[in-house]
Amino acid sequence: MGKRDYYEVLGVSRDATKEEIKRAYRRLAKKWHPDMNPDNREEAEEKFKEISEAYAVLSDDEKRRLYDQYGHAGIDGRFSQEDIFRNVDFDDIFRSFGMDFGFDSIFDMFFGGRRDFRRKGHDLRYDMEIDLRDAAFGAEKEIKIPRYKVCERCNGTGSADGKVEVCPTCRGTGRVQDVRSNGFMRFVTTRTCPTCGGTGKKISNPCPVCKGTGRVRVKESITVKIPKGAYEGLSLRIPNMGEAGENGEPPGDLYVVLHLKKDPEFQVDGTDIIKEERIPFTVAALGGEIEVKTLEGSAKLKIPAGTQAETHFRLKGMGMPHIRTGRRGDMYVIVNIDVPKKLTPRQKELLIELDKELRNTARKGFFRKR
Repeated sequence: MGKRDYYEVLGVSRDATKEEIKRAYRRLAKKWHPDMNPDNREEAEEKFKEISEAYAVLSDDEKRRLYDQYGHAGIDGRFSQEDIFRNVDFDDIFRSFGMDFGFDSIFDMFFGGRRDFRRKGHDLRYDMEIDLRDAAFGAEKEIKIPRYKVCERCNGTGSADGKVEVCPTCRGTGRVQDVRSNGFMRFVTTRTCPTCGGTGKKISNPCPVCKGTGRVRVKESITVKIPKGAYEGLSLRIPNMGEAGENGEPPGDLYVVLHLKKDPEFQVDGTDIIKEERIPFTVAALGGEIEVKTLEGSAKLKIPAGTQAETHFRLKGMGMPHIRTGRRGDMYVIVNIDVPKKLTPRQKELLIELDKELRNTARKGFFRKR
């Protein structure tokens, strides 16, 4: 059975505020906390897991945006189960009704206490502007990213001599437990070790370059490959190019978000492009052939006699390619008629003569209809 909709799980609308989401979770967490349901602990734990995951996603702006856009696929395809819960302030909620029950306790419930204290580095975001032709045909761009990188002096260990001892406080687990009893209930709170910060390690001789963190700040050049058919808001994931984790732990990822520069000639509508073109009124009346700019260069466009202003012409397959299929959209040319502001005496004479001829033709047609 697939996962239920997160909004449905918490009983809130899709436009609910953060405070409304928090209130809904607080109410449900108190109702379904396993310690509050000793006679139905197994069902309560499953309910508690479900509402906690929903809250972890919907309380985070970036995760909520991905969920609203792609559903569960936008979360499951990008975040590990631990990453979903990372940086969520559960402590504040549970303290409000007298419990110490934070991230570590939530994690223990999901994974039975088997936690790998690998502090993966943070993901980074870089917003890049590209022009329309780069988006259409692809390109390679070099960018400079300030990021934390593994310290080469100590190879990420944080130790100047390479010696890393086991933390004496948590004995290498990275966690300490506090036990508190309240009547017939017994609360076990697991929290990050205050001595080692959750690494489970003790470094007696910190590296002088990275000060024992195992990483240093650098500004690194990265080549970004823009795919054909890129569109506004497309996010490109570059693995392992985010911040390096502390104490030699794995790096996060870099997400390059693309933004299309406003093009002076073309408007984009999905995979179609739109261009306005002005033509002489004589071409509109008599017909002819004009040359229009396209993404590739130029193309000939046949204008039928009697073309009116705002007429749309379609150039099939000359729009933007679809990013997955490669199939191209169309180009639409909207013609507007150029009326000259100044005329020579001869031009005026010819137009007056033409006007008389047109009026006579129209009058004759009127009498024939009667």
